Amino acid sequence: METNRFIIEFGMGIDFHGQDVTKAAVKAAKDAISKSCLVGLSEVCGFTQDNINENVFVDVMVAVTRPEEVNTEEVSKCFPVGKVTVKAVSGGLKTEGLYFTKFGDKDDSIEVAVASVKVEIKN
Repeated sequence: METNRFIIEFGMGIDFHGQDVTKAAVKAAKDAISKSCLVGLSEVCGFTQDNINENVFVDVMVAVTRPEEVNTEEVSKCFPVGKVTVKAVSGGLKTEGLYFTKFGDKDDSIEVAVASVKVEIKN
């Protein structure tokens, strides 16, 4: 199957409290898709609600400090259409934050995730 890239977008997500890399990854994915409106899928490609899922492929890469802890199913739920694949890789940022247990903190760090979202279409 041959596909063409339609869009590539990037996003950043932060979990200020709780040090949850999945929450940071979800926020990064949502940040990426909040910056675009893919009107071309219908206006240029002619996709409809009935055939969009078989013609659109969403490839998500999230970089976090602990990729083995990312729940990729939670990240994939951010995308309303297409066949979605999510891969967590080592990266992101862990920086000093605030340790306040009433906020859900486990330590005094902040987790930052970066997401790359690529949308491809089937020819």
